[in-house]
Amino acid sequence: HLVESGGGSVQAGGSLTPTCELSGFGDSRGCSYWVHQAPGKGRDTIAHISMSDIPSYFRSVKGRFTISKDNAKNTLYLHMNNLIPKDTGMYYCAADLDDCGWYPENFGYWGQGTQVTVSS
Repeated sequence: HLVESGGGSVQAGGSLTPTCELSGFGDSRGCSYWVHQAPGKGRDTIAHISMSDIPSYFRSVKGRFTISKDNAKNTLYLHMNNLIPKDTGMYYCAADLDDCGWYPENFGYWGQGTQVTVSS
């Protein structure tokens, strides 16, 4: 149901905007997420947005990334600015019908991921 696109390779300081088609998830249901998996590491939730369009961010991306949702297009975005090499990894969108949380093991629906590589 979830399809990401928009990853890529950039130099440090650059910007990217991964997108996620939230097929089957309307604006009235649950929470939408972006999850980062660095090479050789586990998955970390970095941002979520509630059904009321209230965003929340993990401290490592606050002030640099913005999560947003276009309910008419059923599409989730992650506006990534001032990228640093530690941002390298796979970025997954996820969704769930429950209230927003921070633990990826609780998210019911996942996309296939999109790769982001940031070089110094």
